[in-house]
Amino acid sequence: MTRIWDAYLTEQDKAHLAASGERPPFGFGESPVVLSIDNYRAVVGDEPQPLLESIKTWPSSTGLAGWKALAQIEKLFARAREVGIPIVHITGLSPAESGVASWGRGRGVPGPKDAAALDREARRFDIVEQAAPLPGEAVLRKTAPSAFFGTPLMAHLNAIGADTLIVCGESTSGCVRASVVDARSYRFRVVVVEECVYDRHEACHAINLFDMNQKYADVLPLADVLAWMDKYAAAKRSTAA
Repeated sequence: MTRIWDAYLTEQDKAHLAASGERPPFGFGESPVVLSIDNYRAVVGDEPQPLLESIKTWPSSTGLAGWKALAQIEKLFARAREVGIPIVHITGLSPAESGVASWGRGRGVPGPKDAAALDREARRFDIVEQAAPLPGEAVLRKTAPSAFFGTPLMAHLNAIGADTLIVCGESTSGCVRASVVDARSYRFRVVVVEECVYDRHEACHAINLFDMNQKYADVLPLADVLAWMDKYAAAKRSTAA
């Protein structure tokens, strides 16, 4: 099967992979949770626009890559809710609200902001409609790249007995990767849904998917994850009967 990262691998990379073979998959466990990371307004803007156009008003935008992924995330959420898999939503917590200095330097042109820019800044961590939480779903806010750092995420996952995290969101090379590494460090099984993660840089997106698949997670197509969810639902019905 051709993978998104194949075009970025060198001949030596390919030779090494052929010589060393594939690692065994981590697989799914028995108690999955969908972890939705940073599907907020700042990374997609208010309407679909190409990246170089979108960053004129939303400097952290991922352009059309984000909108394309959100359409797939809607499918992931719908099936997860249908079969009873919890969804945990992660978004940012601004320094103005937390008093904690930002971990990043931010993007955009410094200087005075007009009313429209101030409005965008106030909405930047609002979770977008396509990935919005439903009442009762956990929503946690973070001040660092990883969803685990300085948040009660681990306590919540322990409380609900989770053993598998199905990850979506952005950015593949940043907050998604940081969260995946921490999740695997805590010995969760981790599945990254390929079409449901996104980044503003195509090469970084592809190679980080490759690297996570090599070390920390199973990077799977959405169709495979949805098929597994169907089997999960059938097994639950069988057990209940």
